[in-house]
Amino acid sequence: MFPAENLRDWRGEKVIDPGDNKIGDLEAVYVDTATDEPAFATVRVGFIGRHRLVFVPLGGATVRPDAVRVRYDKKLVGDAPAIELDGELAAADEPQIFAHYNLPYQLGAAGERRLARR
Repeated sequence: MFPAENLRDWRGEKVIDPGDNKIGDLEAVYVDTATDEPAFATVRVGFIGRHRLVFVPLGGATVRPDAVRVRYDKKLVGDAPAIELDGELAAADEPQIFAHYNLPYQLGAAGERRLARR
């Protein structure tokens, strides 16, 4: 994986699926609070006047000179839980994001949330 600091440099760059289909533009990185490693990114999707931010896991993602390639298909990502462009991820919504991608979810040891925007 790559450091979160480097991935933040990709804000605004395109995010593509394994078939090189453009999903959208990278908006923000969310790290796992237990490891401080990049866990999810928000991707700006939609069309003029109807944009939203969807979440996509960064596990297995690779950086190319012109894009960040994620392991998930464009359709799956497009159907993922979303927030408004100026919205924030509510702690209660975190489990839905993990469930959408069939990823395990558990709170931190002290009950803290799993994701933090970086």
